[in-house]
Amino acid sequence: MSVTIAAEPALQIKQFACLADNYGFLIRDPVSGETAAIDTPCVETILGALDGAGWKLTQIWNTHWHPDHTGGNLALKEATGARVIGPKGEAGRIPGLDQAVGQGDQVRLGEKIADVLDTPGHTLGHIAFYFAQDQAAFVGDTLFALGCGRLFEGTAPMMWASLQKLASLPPATQIYCAHEYTLANGRFALDIDPDNQALIARMEEIEQKRRNGLPTVPTTIAAELATNPFLQARLPAFQRRLETTDAISAFAIARQRKDRF
Repeated sequence: MSVTIAAEPALQIKQFACLADNYGFLIRDPVSGETAAIDTPCVETILGALDGAGWKLTQIWNTHWHPDHTGGNLALKEATGARVIGPKGEAGRIPGLDQAVGQGDQVRLGEKIADVLDTPGHTLGHIAFYFAQDQAAFVGDTLFALGCGRLFEGTAPMMWASLQKLASLPPATQIYCAHEYTLANGRFALDIDPDNQALIARMEEIEQKRRNGLPTVPTTIAAELATNPFLQARLPAFQRRLETTDAISAFAIARQRKDRF
């Protein structure tokens, strides 16, 4: 006699725009009702999204210390009693921090478990949260659709290692990045990688979405491997275009060019 095992309900995700170009995310375990905010860019928007969904905030997960990611921590903690979890490498800079986590740790949201990945480069203690079973990763400002974060604190080798860590996730993994930068990133990508047919086709889709006011986030690992110039740096043909034979130096050159673009 065969036994049918019911599939675990999927992680619930609500995405919303806030500030000038940020995205906020609420995630919820449908079994327990436990709900977390991934970063806290705008208190009012987060509270409105919670109220509209009928969800109760129980946790705040921060990817890094920048104010557009942690600025609402204290107000939300006071309003909801939420527990704040953030990067141990930036523990002194995370308002209201209750639990510091890093590479190898796991964080639980009811029945859902996320692996913590150290992804330094944009800041020195940046982390990401990866739900393997739900094929979803919340990556803050490390990897963007067609881009990556500026190297405000880290080095090119550091960021390259972080990007490779994310790029090694399963291709279907949904990547939830924290800003709507895709159109500008794509214009740079076409400038530095003009013969990439997958990129050309993708940009047509992106332009259509933005004309219609639609988000370009989430993206996928597969899409970024095919079109993101900062991940293309692993390819010999891309390296030759930038007159180098090394992935890290190709990445560094591309990042420097993007900073001036």
